[in-house]
Amino acid sequence: MSTPLLSVEQLTVSAPGAAERVRIIDGIGLAVSPGETLALVGESGCGKSMTALAIMRLVSPPLRIHAGSRVLFEGRDILALPATEMRTVRGAQMAMIFQEPMTSLNPVTRVGAQVQEAITLHSDVSPFAARMQVIDLFEMVGIPDPHKRIDAYPHQLSGGLKQRVMIAMAMALKPRLLIADEPTTALDATIRAQILDLIRNLTANTGTAVLLITHDFGVVNELADRVAVMYAGQIVEEGTREDLLARPKHPYAQGLLKSIPRAEQRGGRLEEIQGVVPRPGQWPEGCRFHTRCPYVFDDCVFEPPARTIVSATQAARCHLLTGKALDPA
Repeated sequence: MSTPLLSVEQLTVSAPGAAERVRIIDGIGLAVSPGETLALVGESGCGKSMTALAIMRLVSPPLRIHAGSRVLFEGRDILALPATEMRTVRGAQMAMIFQEPMTSLNPVTRVGAQVQEAITLHSDVSPFAARMQVIDLFEMVGIPDPHKRIDAYPHQLSGGLKQRVMIAMAMALKPRLLIADEPTTALDATIRAQILDLIRNLTANTGTAVLLITHDFGVVNELADRVAVMYAGQIVEEGTREDLLARPKHPYAQGLLKSIPRAEQRGGRLEEIQGVVPRPGQWPEGCRFHTRCPYVFDDCVFEPPARTIVSATQAARCHLLTGKALDPA
């Protein structure tokens, strides 16, 4: 793998608790190379979106990023940058597509003006030139009649068009890194396919790296080069797309894959992971997945598993990989 564009090291985010601060993200690490798409997957409540907000430095009090956390972007620790300098990085070099476009767009401002503002904040262009750029962006992301849609308000656009506006805004300044947080949520199958094609083509044409946050392994299969599986604030497995889809090692990753509907089931009952993701502050001792794991044994209950290298491209945090119990894979 080439030198990472983004390298996250020991990232920890906490919130106030009754007696002490409660960790929401607990010492995670991940890396994204130039032109690569890394999918961060897991159930709701695992910490995926909070990880994205922390990387973008959009975490605000009472939440706090802990000392010792590092987010290296092109070799610079952006957590150490002054706020004014970070604003020049955010949007211009790193951009984010938020999960819900309806709440991300200003409802009382025309969509074209919102994208135009992103351009004028980071570049020295005239309002007319910025407007022409917005029209070009709308055309690039497949918005029909861009000369007309540029003056529409968010409520006048469908969910798919609002998502395209968000993508146009994120890509306006040709960022090196794009963070896409559940970019196909609440979209129908046809629009979902169009948005995935759009992201794939944009990254192929621009070389932009992507951190893709999703719980949908169909999206992973279509877009990801590598996958990191997140559970209870930690990365529990990472590897290439082929590794994770064909040879998952952590029981949680295996359970996620078994819960995917398949054509051959012909209406049969889906397998499910028993229980729910524990809340921050209520994480079990030992392996955080042991309360839901079908392979649990004594070490799992009392001892947190270390990161085990499975191959040159795959690693997981699981006691089953130490040889103390039978590997379920």
